[in-house]
Amino acid sequence: MTTTPAAPHRERLQLSHLLFAAPALLFFLIFAILPLLGVVALSFTSWNGIGAIEFTGLTSWTEALSRETTWRGLLLVLLMIVATWVLQTPLSILLGTFLAGQQRYRGVLAVLYFLPLLLSSSAIAITFKSLMDPNFGLASGLGLPFLKQNWLGDSTLVWIVLLVIIAWQFIPFHTLIYQGAVRQIPQSMYEAAQIDGAGRVRQFFSITLPQLKYTLITSSTLMVVGALTYFDIIFVLTQGGPGVSTRILPLDMYLTGFRGNEMGVASALAVILVVLGLGLALGVQRLGGKDASASQTEGA
Repeated sequence: MTTTPAAPHRERLQLSHLLFAAPALLFFLIFAILPLLGVVALSFTSWNGIGAIEFTGLTSWTEALSRETTWRGLLLVLLMIVATWVLQTPLSILLGTFLAGQQRYRGVLAVLYFLPLLLSSSAIAITFKSLMDPNFGLASGLGLPFLKQNWLGDSTLVWIVLLVIIAWQFIPFHTLIYQGAVRQIPQSMYEAAQIDGAGRVRQFFSITLPQLKYTLITSSTLMVVGALTYFDIIFVLTQGGPGVSTRILPLDMYLTGFRGNEMGVASALAVILVVLGLGLALGVQRLGGKDASASQTEGA
C-alpha cells in the first residue's frame, strides 16, 4: 500500500500545529498543572507555613470536611453563583442587544458601560466601602437619610451590596460577549420577520434569544466559575462578616491557610473548589447539549 502525497503534508501540518501550541502548553503545565499537583499533595500533609511539612494522610481532609465553616462556605458560594447569574444574565443580554445597534450615541454609552472593567476589584471595594460609610459616606455628604444604613453590618444588606457591586463590575464584560454575538446574527432573519409583521419584542424572543443559545452557555460558564473567585471584593469589604455571613469557601480557604496557619486544610479546601468549578462548568456545558460548540447561526 503506497503512501499518498497528501499524507506527508498532513503530518507536517500536524507537527507545525504542535510546535505552535508547545509554548502555551508549557506555560499551562508550569503555572497551572504543576501548582495544582502541589496543592493536591499538600492536602495530605500538615504544615503551618513555616516549619517542616509532615505527611499525615487524610487528616487534613477529615478536618476540612468536619468543619461547619466548610459546609456553610460551600452553601454561600453556591448561593453566590445562583444570585449573580440571575442578576447578571438578563441585564447583560439586554444591554448587549441594545449596544449591538449601529446608532452613533451607542458607542459613547458602550464606553461608559465598560469603564468598570478598567478598575481592579480591590479598588472598587475600597471605593464602595467609603461611599457606604454611614458617618462619612454618601449619606452624610448628600444629606440623604435613607442611605444611612448599616450596609456592611447587616447580614441581609451586605449580600445586596455585594451582588450590586459584582454586577456593576462584571456585567460590562458579559455585555461585550452578547454584543458580539448579536452582531453575528444575519440581518436577513430580522428582515424576514419584519415582512411577517413581527415587532421588536417578538423578534427578540423568536430570533435573538434562540440564536444566543451557545453564547449564553459560554457566558454562564464564565459566570459560574468566576463566582468561585470572588475573594478580593469580599475580603476588602467585609472580611467574611458580619459574623460569618459572607465567609464563602474561597475566603474560608484563605483565612484557614494564612491566618489559621493550616496549609494542609486550606489545600484540601482548594482542591474542593477546583473539583466544584470543573463539575459546574461541565454541568453547564451538558445542559447546553452535546453540540454546544456549534455555530450560533446554524440553520440561519
